[in-house]
Amino acid sequence: MKNVLLWMALSVCAGHGAAAQSLCTSDGQAAPLTLVEHFISADCAACWSAAPTAHPGPQELSIDWIVPSDQGDEAPLSAAALREAQTRLAALGRASPASSTVTRSRVLNRPGLQLRVAQGLPLGAYLGAIIEFQISAKVRRQEPLTAWLLLVETVPAGVEGAAVEKNLVRNVLISSWDRPDQRPATGPARYRELRPLNVPEGTKPERLRLIGWVQDARGQVLSAAQSVCTTAIETH
Repeated sequence: MKNVLLWMALSVCAGHGAAAQSLCTSDGQAAPLTLVEHFISADCAACWSAAPTAHPGPQELSIDWIVPSDQGDEAPLSAAALREAQTRLAALGRASPASSTVTRSRVLNRPGLQLRVAQGLPLGAYLGAIIEFQISAKVRRQEPLTAWLLLVETVPAGVEGAAVEKNLVRNVLISSWDRPDQRPATGPARYRELRPLNVPEGTKPERLRLIGWVQDARGQVLSAAQSVCTTAIETH
């Protein structure tokens, strides 16, 4: 596990003399204004292939969850189903759908909030991931804060039966941030999680990226971010 974290730390920074490689971070990306979450029952193969009634706007971040069903492993989409999809539905006050459902959450993006996500290169069955959040002491908040970090596989339109591009959730890290040492008496509060995330069998590593957000005790999404991969310039 320590080797995974070290590999992640090295691969998200273009160090002196490092060979050209992909850097996948949210640095420089526009902050999303809305989370659009699609929940598809593992029973509903047709829902995966169906074209959406509306396409995400330029500042909307689309996420695709597969929800486990009573059929278990016999469900057509069971290989991609995650229990965390049910956890997310419960957090949104929604029941598991018989077919599919869509939710929309506004991202507040108030001044004084800074969120960053970054990922390393896959190492075996793991990928190092980091989520960092800074919140100004002037920003009022309802604690505890909850960080959601999703490892998603971006499936292009026309591939694997997808009518449009999908950000299929492959793994999830949920962290509660309410430790006293993270809330200084003065100055901004800083939160950070660095973890290895399991890459499920059958996932295409080159399609992987991160989507993260932080919400308060009321469920309001304070800030959201997504990683985008670029190629580092080789240095000597």
